[in-house]
Amino acid sequence: MEQKEGAEGVQALTLVEKSPFRSVCVFCGSSTGRKKSYQDAALALGAELVTRKINLVYGGGSVGLMGLVSQAVHSGGGHVLGIIPRTLMRKEVTGETVGEVKVVEGMHQRKAEMSRHSDAFIALPGGYGTLEELLEVISWAQLGIHRKPVGLLNVDGYYDALLALIDCAVGEGFIDPSQRHIFISAPTAKELLRKLEEYTPTVYGAVALLRWEMEQVSYPSMVAEIAR
Repeated sequence: MEQKEGAEGVQALTLVEKSPFRSVCVFCGSSTGRKKSYQDAALALGAELVTRKINLVYGGGSVGLMGLVSQAVHSGGGHVLGIIPRTLMRKEVTGETVGEVKVVEGMHQRKAEMSRHSDAFIALPGGYGTLEELLEVISWAQLGIHRKPVGLLNVDGYYDALLALIDCAVGEGFIDPSQRHIFISAPTAKELLRKLEEYTPTVYGAVALLRWEMEQVSYPSMVAEIAR
């Protein structure tokens, strides 16, 4: 509960609800895009995370929308955890990172660590990398690998075409209608976070969480064995 001074000197009590999320993973582009609205949305998301006292987990770069959202959280006093593969640490690729940086050996480990440190996922506008990360965590939810909510920040209808494709996949029998709402979309950060906080997970698959975590630990040695 915060206490604020009113305009006429009257003490006003404002209740601040605590978010159920400790950390949220944000997927977004290493470019700012052509519309200022994309940049504004990244800054607004960062500010909303700070307001709700939610930590940021992201891909570790400080360029493009990644840089804007991470700087917004860091400047607002929030904790930022960037997880980045060693090969992408060159400053001409990522720029100067902020907050805590965790270096990993590859992209698969990066995504596994981002998932492990997060309670929910949000995708801002982005390119191939953002889409790949987004669709993977949606697939993980479908398989029952995690029960964490996934959200699209659909700025100026950026994800309308993707949503239409998913509706087409449902209509053509490739996605079960019950799984159409396995993720959430909203046009603003405030609305999206509210919806994610209200989300009730449904388990669709039979993959054990413990088994999945064990697979993540064994993955590097498994890759080395295959490469021999």
